[in-house]
Amino acid sequence: MSEETIQKELENKFSGLKGKITIKRKRRIYVDVTDDIFHNVFAFIVKDLKFPILCTITGLDEGETFGAVYHLASEDGIVLNLKNHVPRANPVFRTISEYFPGGIIYERELVDMFGAKVEGLPPGPRYPLPDGWPDGQFPLRKDWKADMLDKKPEDVKNE
Repeated sequence: MSEETIQKELENKFSGLKGKITIKRKRRIYVDVTDDIFHNVFAFIVKDLKFPILCTITGLDEGETFGAVYHLASEDGIVLNLKNHVPRANPVFRTISEYFPGGIIYERELVDMFGAKVEGLPPGPRYPLPDGWPDGQFPLRKDWKADMLDKKPEDVKNE
């Protein structure tokens, strides 16, 4: 399936995606969605458009929102980057582990590095930060500074 065909399929199924899909070069598609339709779009891409490979999930601090880019690949080498946004004030993503159980490791990284919550994430060890890492310290947030490690979580919240 060509990049243009994938774009048309997505726009036909989800009319709100018109203008939210970019083909920047051959075999690279970028789709920007809101959290309310993310899971429907994700399921359609994986099941109907046949993107059976989760390459990784990239977390982003975008200021007022946090983003998560789900990098999915098809068997013929097309990479589709599906970007979801959640508000910084309530950063809750839903797990995609029903489709990709191995994605749990990337979801744990969103929790550890950004302080996001992942609804449906099964209990397990931290990743990638060590067990003794201080609560309330999220090193990939743009406002985080290494000197915050010397402060108590309640002091950081009051600044």
